[in-house]
Amino acid sequence: MTDTSENEKIEIDLLLEAIFRKHGYDFRNYSKAHVRRRIVHFFASSGLDNLSAMQHKVLTDPTFFGELLNTLSINVTEMFRDPSFFKAVRSEVAPLLLTYPFIRVWHAGCATGEEVYSMAILLAEENLLDRAQIYATDLSLKALEKAREGIIPVNEIKEYTGNYQKAGGKHSFADYYSAKYGLTKLNNSLKDKIVFADHNLVTDSAFGEMHLIVCRNVLIYFNRDLQNKIFKLMLDSLCPGGFLCLGSKETLQFSEYADAFETVSGKEKIYRKKYQ
Repeated sequence: MTDTSENEKIEIDLLLEAIFRKHGYDFRNYSKAHVRRRIVHFFASSGLDNLSAMQHKVLTDPTFFGELLNTLSINVTEMFRDPSFFKAVRSEVAPLLLTYPFIRVWHAGCATGEEVYSMAILLAEENLLDRAQIYATDLSLKALEKAREGIIPVNEIKEYTGNYQKAGGKHSFADYYSAKYGLTKLNNSLKDKIVFADHNLVTDSAFGEMHLIVCRNVLIYFNRDLQNKIFKLMLDSLCPGGFLCLGSKETLQFSEYADAFETVSGKEKIYRKKYQ
């Protein structure tokens, strides 16, 4: 390691320590490459002289910290992202959820909410939405604010319509939004069943007796120790027989808690908590 890269690593470690001790957000066990990439990108547009100066700003400037937090958060999502996953939920999970009088769904790390609204549409078409409560959480307040708005870009409609159809959609995607003044807004009837809330997967506790947890494309940014911590959180948050859905590049296979789950769909990374 060169002297320059070693100094950069120390500066980033100290910055992450400052964020944790001052604000309680713990990025210390995130993927080093992911965190470095985002911090260096943010620093380049900050106007500061060096990375160490970011540490002082994080401690003294709430606005600066809010902007950095939003950069470190993972906000990549889309409606019916990975359509085959939603199709598998429709065929493999929804019939079992129908056996419950009331279901609780948790979208952990929901970002700007597109997949949450997708799930609400799916549950509505499977006659489950009326008996469902969906909790959508993220550590980024800015992402949650956007999620609550339920506005999707007009230029994304064609792609989202295609995703919806590939996911086994039963109606027209246009039934779920209205377009006005260049904005496309999802129907409020979908939002009525969603509670958006601030929750930090790394530092906060379990989240009730859930029947379905969706946490997709979040764990890939964590190291192995932190992944195991999150899997334990998920295990504690699920009721027996509850479902856990991960992203396409994530797996329970090598976690400390793999034996507590059975695989429903290995391809779509859908697991079910065993009855003990």
